[in-house]
Amino acid sequence: MSLTPPDSPSDPVRQLSLFGTEAADPALADLAGLLAGPAEVVRMGGTARLSVVVDAAWRVHVLVAELAARGVPASWEPTEDGRHLVRTAYATTLAPLAVAWLRGAVKRPPAGFHLNGRRLRLWLAAAGSADPTGFLLRLGAGDESWWPQVRAALAAVGLPGAVLDPAVGGPAYRITGRRRLARLAELVGDRPPAAPVTDWPGVPR
Repeated sequence: MSLTPPDSPSDPVRQLSLFGTEAADPALADLAGLLAGPAEVVRMGGTARLSVVVDAAWRVHVLVAELAARGVPASWEPTEDGRHLVRTAYATTLAPLAVAWLRGAVKRPPAGFHLNGRRLRLWLAAAGSADPTGFLLRLGAGDESWWPQVRAALAAVGLPGAVLDPAVGGPAYRITGRRRLARLAELVGDRPPAAPVTDWPGVPR
């Protein structure tokens, strides 16, 4: 996916391209993008399991493929409310992620948490959707105390967003504006074949 070249080589959006999906190979650390959204992680001994409930079958296909690309097999099952639970097996390879993100049983971003294209791609695949004014990245309902930390990480990659309260369709971050939506599209990369065009950001024409 490409963007129209910026007017100036010092353009800040262009400078941030090192955060895009092509900047490095897929890694287990990318799963932090799921945890920034509604995913959960639990520990058992020296292992951990990551899980997330999604609202559409296409998200299952994309997440299972993304997890497999990082050496993490995943399964899924329907939920009673018509959604889908995607989860990994307990694995020692996920233990460091759990150690970084858990304070007891409470999920919280580690110090120095940051976002990049690969992390955002996973978050969007699990819980991103278009709305009439922009694009939403949904959040975990019980994570309100550290939403500002994630908001700061979004701003650091050129995606300052507003918090959408549960009462009006959240919790989620809403990304608006032509330039910011183009930035989001650049960061997360090409739409997966399973994803509907309407649920994946595209570079404005």
